[in-house]
Amino acid sequence: MGHKIHPYGYRLGVIYPWKSNWYAGRDYAEFLHEDVWIRKHIKSRLTRAGISSIDIERKGDQIWVFIRTARPGIVIGRKGAEVDRLRKDIERYTKKRVDVKVEDMNQASSEVRPETDAALLAQGVAEQLAGRVAFRRAMRRAVQTAMRSGALGVRVATAGRLGGSEMGRKEWYREGRVPLHTLRAKVDYGTAEAKTPQGRIGVKVWIYHGDEVPYREQETERARARATARARGPRSDSRPTKAAEAETSAPTEAPPVTEAVAPPVTEAPPVAEAPVTEAPATEAPATEPATTEGGDA
Repeated sequence: MGHKIHPYGYRLGVIYPWKSNWYAGRDYAEFLHEDVWIRKHIKSRLTRAGISSIDIERKGDQIWVFIRTARPGIVIGRKGAEVDRLRKDIERYTKKRVDVKVEDMNQASSEVRPETDAALLAQGVAEQLAGRVAFRRAMRRAVQTAMRSGALGVRVATAGRLGGSEMGRKEWYREGRVPLHTLRAKVDYGTAEAKTPQGRIGVKVWIYHGDEVPYREQETERARARATARARGPRSDSRPTKAAEAETSAPTEAPPVTEAVAPPVTEAPPVAEAPVTEAPATEAPATEPATTEGGDA
């Protein structure tokens, strides 16, 4: 199951939403083929635009197409000419009103940066292989850029006539951890093809962004926390009384410490020097008899 199923489809509805949001009855097959044609047409017209994903929403006879790209200038074109051309092509094919919106991945509000997007990394490796760059060097460079940008794990695999060899083979590099069996693991997956003189070389990229707890598990955890809080309610009332008793006992022990310190402060003034000053006063009566003797004489 590790490499025999699509990582996005395996987690669809658990942590990932659908890329096509609409509901249909008998028109389901028609809408499905329209979505496939829209994605193929946009990617074929904008091969160098760095498109990460294309989301489609339908409501009545209105179609919204959201294009997430790392190079919005190429998608929009000069004065919006390229976007208008895409909108007219889609309207001509679907015969419905179409609104094309471009989302820039370089903004701070974007969840995934271009350096950690699997589709963009796969496209970059494919472009390097088409430019006759060594496949090992291109794969290592992709892994290093993703890990430096904050990815927890990266795996890059290439298959085909690597290096112009006569027999096709498969090579891959991995750094970090990429859990393929864990449903809550946010694993971004992207593919691309490099057209070389020897033939096409396929590129696959897995990027691990961390775990995301599903919404249902979050609700169960919150309910469990509420239940434990209610169960511990009476015990929580008894704990403050013990703390209050400890606080009341602490001030009673503090006054003896202040009383013990106070007496040395009162003894500090030189009270013992007072008798020294009184000593000359006791000698004064010794001179008085001399005056009396002088008077008698």
